[in-house]
Amino acid sequence: MSATAAQAEGARRTRLTPEREGELYTAVLDLLREAGYDALTMDAVAARSRSSKATLYRQWQGKPRLVAAALRHQRPPLDRLDTGSLRGDLHELAGRLGEAKKDVAVLQAVAPAAHKNKDLAEALREALIQPELDVLQAILDRAVARGEAEADAPAHEFFPHLVTGVLIARPLIEWCEADATYLKRYLDAVVLPALLRN
Repeated sequence: MSATAAQAEGARRTRLTPEREGELYTAVLDLLREAGYDALTMDAVAARSRSSKATLYRQWQGKPRLVAAALRHQRPPLDRLDTGSLRGDLHELAGRLGEAKKDVAVLQAVAPAAHKNKDLAEALREALIQPELDVLQAILDRAVARGEAEADAPAHEFFPHLVTGVLIARPLIEWCEADATYLKRYLDAVVLPALLRN
């Protein structure tokens, strides 16, 4: 994209205030919970949020990017997460993830569609998955640099799976959310021993 095109795109995107964007994202998430991804339409979002379809397409180009942006908007921010220790970082991560209880249900509703829809999968990876993988990798890199964790520990490869898997597994197994207290216990009992230098 040329500099002129990028500036034009930025100018178009600044027309919505953060409050207005928040309202749109809330409408998207409510519709996802009610009907799922496949049944969600841009017409329905426009009607629910009292917007025009032209505005939605101008800002997000289509349903996949709009849904990914809405999911990103409701996720707790994971950046600037550096407490000075691996355990501290993981406990801070648990606190932030524990706040996102509605998030898991919506992601579960969207995940099956992402397996069938390449555009949605790419939008989710760009807006949600890769940024969070980068945060988790930074946590591990700092732990290795401080000498807390082995650089070649086999568990490093599975760190993202360990952290995110429990958010989905606990509701299925125990019929309750993986809140911050539970996540901290899980990280202390399962994840930290696998990552820390012996």
